[in-house]
Amino acid sequence: MHAEILAIGDEITSGQLLDTNTQWLSQRLEEFGIRTLYHTTVGDELEPCAAVFRQAMDRSDIVICTGGLGPTADDLTREALARAVGVPLVCNDKALEHIRRLFARRQREMPARNECQALFPEGADMIHNPNGTAPGVALEIARGDHGPCHFFALPGVPAEMKEMWADSLGTTIRRLSGGNHVVVRRVIKCFGAGESQIEAMLPDLIRRGRQPTVGINASKTTIILRIKAEGPTEEACREAIDPTVATIHQCLGNLVYGEGDDELQDAVLRLLSQRKKTLATAEWGTTGMVAEALDNAANATSLYRGGLVVADRSVLGPMLDVSNDLLAEHPPTSAELVRAMAIGCHKRFATDYALAVGQFPEFDPTASKPGMAHCALATADGVEVFSRPYAGHPAILKILATKMALNAVRLTLLEKP
Repeated sequence: MHAEILAIGDEITSGQLLDTNTQWLSQRLEEFGIRTLYHTTVGDELEPCAAVFRQAMDRSDIVICTGGLGPTADDLTREALARAVGVPLVCNDKALEHIRRLFARRQREMPARNECQALFPEGADMIHNPNGTAPGVALEIARGDHGPCHFFALPGVPAEMKEMWADSLGTTIRRLSGGNHVVVRRVIKCFGAGESQIEAMLPDLIRRGRQPTVGINASKTTIILRIKAEGPTEEACREAIDPTVATIHQCLGNLVYGEGDDELQDAVLRLLSQRKKTLATAEWGTTGMVAEALDNAANATSLYRGGLVVADRSVLGPMLDVSNDLLAEHPPTSAELVRAMAIGCHKRFATDYALAVGQFPEFDPTASKPGMAHCALATADGVEVFSRPYAGHPAILKILATKMALNAVRLTLLEKP
């Protein structure tokens, strides 16, 4: 059984609004073992909508459409659906009563224009909308020997669409799918090596045709491994995934920092909590991005004590007790200066760990040898400096430096239980 998702609206085709409904619905369908083969977007014009509907009905077993069910003149989904299947629009009494009750409950007079929301293609059923004036439309279209196409039209408002899925549509579609096939995904996050390097470390896992499947992609310098298993139950899928996860950890070791929605700052704060340690930061090149990441992470309170952001070397003396002699002797991008920043941060905040990020060298993509970017981590036992070439795409250099600094803390904590 294959599905297609249609998004209706000029605001989407013009790029003014990002279509998140299609993404969300695709994820829900996959959980039922239904593969979505097509995503289609069409503007608010009657005949193009009807043509897209006809094409979707012909090639897909389940079609879910979002948008175009409002009361205004540019809401054409009902009319386009009726035209696509060659039937008239008729008043659905149940839908009209729902709309009237909703306005009455809100103590508002119902405009006459809203009555058009109860016009359904002949033969269609209503999908209950718990908190919206736009009922959904369900229509089964015969296709001869192909079996029927099940067409569902939902409002474009994400909150209403999701409520309708939870209220009834999800159950209906699960029943159509047979209810005996599910898909489970597990996401593993890695940092510290490139996508091709990690793929080379997992040669058998990434190959096509393997079950469960393992996909790999990079997102803002994080490498993401996506494991997918299909089976009769969630439990069976999770059991199939577990050995693959164990193999990934065995092959990649500390390159793996978390799962699901985890980011590096979450991994750092978990380790700080486990070891009952505290952290402070002093940043120059990353302009506060490390502090922002840590502050926004869960469980940051009491573990992350705070940070300083500097934009000029003149404040390093008064703020971090960096000596004038050292400032005069070393350039802002030097390892010596970031070492002194970490020591000063450690003294100022009196934390177990103090992370400093120095000023970055000038970015020159034509240079034969790029400059070095440095960060340093200070503890009561001393200071360690971490350095890497300041090279890469300029759009992600600050992000990369931020993650490199967080990862330095993570790896240090892993070494010191």
